[in-house]
Amino acid sequence: MHSMNTLTPAERRDLKARAHALNPVLMISEAGLSPSVLAEAERCLKSHELIKVRVFSGDRDNRDLLLQELCLRTGAQPVQHIGKVLVIYRKKPEADTPKRKPPVRKPRRMAADEAPKRGYSRSFGESARRPTLHGAAAPRRTGRKTTGGR
Repeated sequence: MHSMNTLTPAERRDLKARAHALNPVLMISEAGLSPSVLAEAERCLKSHELIKVRVFSGDRDNRDLLLQELCLRTGAQPVQHIGKVLVIYRKKPEADTPKRKPPVRKPRRMAADEAPKRGYSRSFGESARRPTLHGAAAPRRTGRKTTGGR
């Protein structure tokens, strides 16, 4: 991010795009920013970074002031204000971000009807006990039956 208090236009555009599919996770009633609302905003920002807030106040100027105060008290940055929906963002500290390990890949099991890879014998009859010959030691098959005569 650019700095702690401001977002660049490109960062704001990316955050707006990310927020588009989100549902509001915090509702603020006519009572405004109570201690319980601030505590819930803190929890939401800690787990999500980017949140939508629905405000049930009818006055746009009050919602603007509410957005500024919410950002000031939580350390978040305003991203968007459309109607009664506010979008705010606070980057998670690096220590809180869990490091994801790459997934451990398990060997893939072959289905019974799959063709075996070269060198493996998947039958369970007598041929499974005999070694298979590959490469130069294997007899060549021409595809013709050799019969005497003609």
